[in-house]
Amino acid sequence: MSQAVGNTALAYARVWHHVDASDRILGKLAERIALVLMGKHKPIYDPAVDCGDYVVVSNARNIKVTGNKAEQIVYRSHTMFPGGLKEIKYRDMMAKKPDEIIRQAVSGMLPKNKLRDRRLDRLRIFPDEEIGIFKHNILKRFEDGTLR
Repeated sequence: MSQAVGNTALAYARVWHHVDASDRILGKLAERIALVLMGKHKPIYDPAVDCGDYVVVSNARNIKVTGNKAEQIVYRSHTMFPGGLKEIKYRDMMAKKPDEIIRQAVSGMLPKNKLRDRRLDRLRIFPDEEIGIFKHNILKRFEDGTLR
């Protein structure tokens, strides 16, 4: 008879989810990805424990934004030198690094604590259909925004 009390390693087993970002809305997609990275879809969820799953996103180039956000969104970063503020418009970022758009949106939806970087490390984003070696790991997919 097992004497294990509380959550065991099997309860914390991580699953790989695949998301196709074609014609999906950026904010809604980022919210669903953040929930999976945190593990809120599991019955063993605890805010202080990192029990989330892996997420692989494909077709990041085909993500959509609503309204005038394509002209209004500006991504800012600073080099920490005087006058080092860099601004990149949404259209330019989509042409250069479409994966960074989804990564920053998901990062903004995660809690701002010490687990944030570890959760973001489990997010893999690919600009096109090809996801490489990760296709062998996929166990679950959510196409319409729901987890299966």
